[in-house]
Amino acid sequence: MSAKETIQSGKAVLGIEFGSTRIKAVLIDADNKPIAQGSHTWENQLVDGLWTYSTEAIWYGLQDCYADLRKNVLAQYDVEIEALAAIGVSAMMHGYLPFKGNDILVPFRTWRNTNTGKAAATLSELFNYNIPLRWSISHLYQAILDNEEHVSDIEFLTTLAGYIHWQLTGQKVLGVGDASGMIPVDPATKTYDAEMVRKFNELIEPKKLPWTLLDILPKSLVAGENAGFLTPEGAMRLDVSGHLKPGIPFCPPEGDAGTGMAATNAVKVRTGNVSAGTSSFSMIVLEKPLSKPYEVLDMVTTPDGSLVAMVHCNNCTSDINAWVKVLKEYAELLGVEQNTGELYTRLFEIAAKGDADCGGLVSFNYISGEPVTGCMDGRPLIVRSANDKLTLANFMRAHLYGAIAVLKFGNDILLKEEGVKVDRLTGHGGYFTTPKVGQSMLAAALDSPITVMETAGEGGAWGIALLAAFVVNNSDGMSLPDWLDNVVFAGNSGSTISPNAEDVEGFNKYLENYKACLPIEKSAVENKK
Repeated sequence: MSAKETIQSGKAVLGIEFGSTRIKAVLIDADNKPIAQGSHTWENQLVDGLWTYSTEAIWYGLQDCYADLRKNVLAQYDVEIEALAAIGVSAMMHGYLPFKGNDILVPFRTWRNTNTGKAAATLSELFNYNIPLRWSISHLYQAILDNEEHVSDIEFLTTLAGYIHWQLTGQKVLGVGDASGMIPVDPATKTYDAEMVRKFNELIEPKKLPWTLLDILPKSLVAGENAGFLTPEGAMRLDVSGHLKPGIPFCPPEGDAGTGMAATNAVKVRTGNVSAGTSSFSMIVLEKPLSKPYEVLDMVTTPDGSLVAMVHCNNCTSDINAWVKVLKEYAELLGVEQNTGELYTRLFEIAAKGDADCGGLVSFNYISGEPVTGCMDGRPLIVRSANDKLTLANFMRAHLYGAIAVLKFGNDILLKEEGVKVDRLTGHGGYFTTPKVGQSMLAAALDSPITVMETAGEGGAWGIALLAAFVVNNSDGMSLPDWLDNVVFAGNSGSTISPNAEDVEGFNKYLENYKACLPIEKSAVENKK
């Protein structure tokens, strides 16, 4: 069946993902190959000291993204999208969206906020489990500690993906992977850990709130379960042109970590992936629980509920983007027009020619706070001494190293201290767009082979489209790991780069300098203008 026939017959599957800077929609065919895309660019806002996106921006972004997809389909195939086989919605994980009825009680507090330190520390001790600052339960308990008036009015608490899914289908549900970023999930039951729920309810009992935790959380679902159908109201909210018909089945809404695992075939035990874009995180599917909790390691799950160790970093490529913009302006000042994509490629390639240790230069890419290194606010810095080798190659290499330096902290615990075994570690995201460069640097940082697949650029929207296809196109009843292995990625092993000894030594030297310079970064945060 051609792509046009697939769309006309309603057999295409739609995946939509809300990233930090872009909302992306992908249509895939029966072979799980992308056949059309749409996108919308957006940015978070710092309002009253908190990072947020307005509900107006959420819905305008979704509608504009879908309209861009529809325009793409019309231009390529001269057909309208009227029916689909399935839809999936994913988004950046964690954060805080409390509702009374359909009304949001406070502006969406995203994963990027670091104002939840007291709550996260209290809950980590109570649960004997690392509870990160950005998790929904941290935001909820911090609001309780701060005596925020809205808390007693909460009827439903969800994530961004859960909110959009609810409004499109009427179902208050969440994929288990996204649910595990609200409050820990028990891998045996695939739902919220009952003992931790009990402890939380006892903790807040003196507040005499009119709800207990399970009253307000979405139901947890695993990959492959039906999560509702597009309602007539939802169809109009998604496609304002009115062509899309209701009744389309949905997969459980997932977080960007889960879709990254699906998109890189990293759902099976002893596989992992590194997502490197606006933020970065690594995910390794564990054979068994870790020996103890670690403050820099988050425990979440795959979309089918297997235990995953996650190293999450709030910052990755945003500071690189800022410097590329400056260098583009300089080129244009000289009268040299630069294609942005080509400029990125050239700058990444020159970084590969820099000294293995960046000539002593160190980059802190902290646009926002970085809890792993104890920085609650961001101050991007480039640090050097008078004797360091300041060249363009070293400057760019320092920024590429800086983008993945914090990942190294957590992965050293997993791979060295805990002895976690990994058969395949796959990279995806904008950091890997220039062939081999980012891949080689991550291999040096983690001292581990890194695989990048041809589909690495497809991203999370493709990953959630795969999870939607898994609901309707898995007639053989395979597990998610087997379906990905045997159906989606059959014959696609990707390209692998092993670490170069000189680069490993150079990155380790860079990291020594990085750690030595951390007090400079912390002082910049403490003495902010």
